[in-house]
Amino acid sequence: MQTETHEGTAAEGHGSAGGLPQFDFAQWPGQIAWFLIMFFAVLAFMRFFAVPKVGGTIEAREGKIAGDIADARRMKDEADAQAAAAAAEAAQARAGAQRVAAEARAKAQAEIAARLAEEEAKLAATGAAAEARIATARAAAMVNVAGIGAETAGAIIEKLTGKKATAAELAAARG
Repeated sequence: MQTETHEGTAAEGHGSAGGLPQFDFAQWPGQIAWFLIMFFAVLAFMRFFAVPKVGGTIEAREGKIAGDIADARRMKDEADAQAAAAAAEAAQARAGAQRVAAEARAKAQAEIAARLAEEEAKLAATGAAAEARIATARAAAMVNVAGIGAETAGAIIEKLTGKKATAAELAAARG
């Protein structure tokens, strides 16, 4: 128990020696003075060193962002111009290809028409020659038909009547 009393008096002795300095009104002027010195020192440090450095960094970052945005807009405009130029070139190429195709088609059709006319002329010549041969063969056959008909008629008359028909009688029957 003695220890408890001894400890109790030591705590009381320490507390009576002054307690917490923040609550001791006698020490406030010194504390206020040091507070103001430290406050103005931190304020000066912030004003002359930290804030300008941070502000410069912020301004540099804003400048970089603005530059990047301007570069992006410029590149977009260039890309749009290149896309328009490419579209115009594609349209020109398409029109040229269509023109070449139309010319080739017209040329091929002209060649086909010329070949067709040539073949038709050959066929017409061959047909005319065939018609002439047919007409000649028909004429020759008709001459022979009359002779064959006369011979046949003579043979029939002879068979039926038993007499041979004369050439005059056969000519009269023909005509």
